[in-house]
Amino acid sequence: MSDNTKKSSLAFAGVKLSILILASRILGLVREMTKAAFLGTSAYADAFGIAFLIPNLFRRLFAENSISVAFIPTFRSYIEEGEESHAKTQEFVASCFTLVSFLTAVFVAVGMIFTPFIVKFFFNKDSAEILLETSILTRIMFPYLFVISIAAFFQGILNGMNIFSPSGFTPVLFNLMVITATYLLSPRMANPARAMSVGVISGGCIQALFQLPFVLKTGWKVYPVSIAKAFTNPGTKKVMTLIGPTIIGMAAYQLNDVVSTALAGKAGTGIVSSLQYSLRLQELILGIFAVSIGTVILPDLSGLAKNEKWQEFSDMLCQAIKIIMLITVPVTFFSLAAGREIISLVYKNNRFTEESVRLTLEAFKFHIAGLVFIALNRIIAPAFYAQGNTKKPTLAGIYGFIVNILLALLLTKPMKGGGIALALTLASLANTVFLFVFLNRTKTGNVMQIIKSSLLYLLKLAVFSVIAVIPVHFILPKSNAAFSGQGRIISYGIPLSLCACIFGITGILLLVLTRDSIAVSIMKKIKNRRR
Repeated sequence: MSDNTKKSSLAFAGVKLSILILASRILGLVREMTKAAFLGTSAYADAFGIAFLIPNLFRRLFAENSISVAFIPTFRSYIEEGEESHAKTQEFVASCFTLVSFLTAVFVAVGMIFTPFIVKFFFNKDSAEILLETSILTRIMFPYLFVISIAAFFQGILNGMNIFSPSGFTPVLFNLMVITATYLLSPRMANPARAMSVGVISGGCIQALFQLPFVLKTGWKVYPVSIAKAFTNPGTKKVMTLIGPTIIGMAAYQLNDVVSTALAGKAGTGIVSSLQYSLRLQELILGIFAVSIGTVILPDLSGLAKNEKWQEFSDMLCQAIKIIMLITVPVTFFSLAAGREIISLVYKNNRFTEESVRLTLEAFKFHIAGLVFIALNRIIAPAFYAQGNTKKPTLAGIYGFIVNILLALLLTKPMKGGGIALALTLASLANTVFLFVFLNRTKTGNVMQIIKSSLLYLLKLAVFSVIAVIPVHFILPKSNAAFSGQGRIISYGIPLSLCACIFGITGILLLVLTRDSIAVSIMKKIKNRRR
């Protein structure tokens, strides 16, 4: 297979998985819209956001990150040894399943006991009523960590076998469950936040159960073994060795969320929820493209690293970086120009007032400015993991954490939610810089050439985006005035759609006229598929 074919295959594989994940991300946005409709930026919205943050934080720390960083590379190394290692591989899978189940069950039990002490970190002393409600919501959702860890383990097996679709579809089921539970249970429970919490734990169970038949279909069985056997298995010991430094780095990264949320909770009512509404819009793009491209390239990068094909490794990484830039840079410029309209279209209702829009926009304009850096971090990190190097991304995460905390402490008081969002964006930029510096010290091809090529491409896309956003700047206010007072969908939807079409057509014309290599490779792949 030629280099161009490999590159276009990577681009199309990312697009294919992105289309599948698109439904889940849109439903994730609908979930936030449901939250906005029932809770707005009220104290209950803040309580739910904090309660969900706690198990979700540990999910990212122990489950998803550990699977991608440690389990998949180890699992792949077993598989590549051939049929003679089938029994060893099966024993490794069973041991990992036992380890994940045991550790998360213990952690959940301890977490539920100490919940009342944990939630105090996020509120002022005069918030007794909302503290109690947050404790209740946290205890309802803490078991989500257990079931979603099992789901992440199943995803690791499937992704290790280059099967991505079932895992990409499970968030659709999760979001549907949360949305449905909110509408059905809200009239029957003390408040809508509790109904959403029941939806969260139910959705987590469905995510695990849905993937199980696909895992069994691969031929690998999941069953418990003794705790002693699980801890002493050579494969699990290797996994734990890889996880160790990564957890430290991820803990630093996740502490960003904890400290930022604590600062937001003490900055005033509605700050926590407005930050989360803003992040959901940002994550819609990240989830569709950055996660899918990162997921697709990790197994291939691992194989290239194992065979020491460093030039191909470097080419694939550079291609992935440019694909991400092609998506995130234009989206950033358009979102900065039309942020108020986007937020109003998605969230505004009786409970999500003009003040809610203002609070969310303060955070959104800074969050979206960091979109490209957060996306790049999720693409560059697999280049280290593929080489079995977890220490360097860990160190980059720690440095980024330090930058974020210092800036958040400095900016929260004068800028409130906007200061917290700006701190995260600058920390993400710092993290990207550190990752590139550390990448230059690995075996990865010509890293300086990757950096030079990526920066030139970034500059080119920024110039194209500025050109494309100029007509939006003039047309948006006039179209807003023309459709004002016609209901949320018409008042904001039509002007946004019109401006998005103008922006998109202008950008595509610029790419076509300059024969952009990434755009051309994607178009060729689409044409070949049609034939």
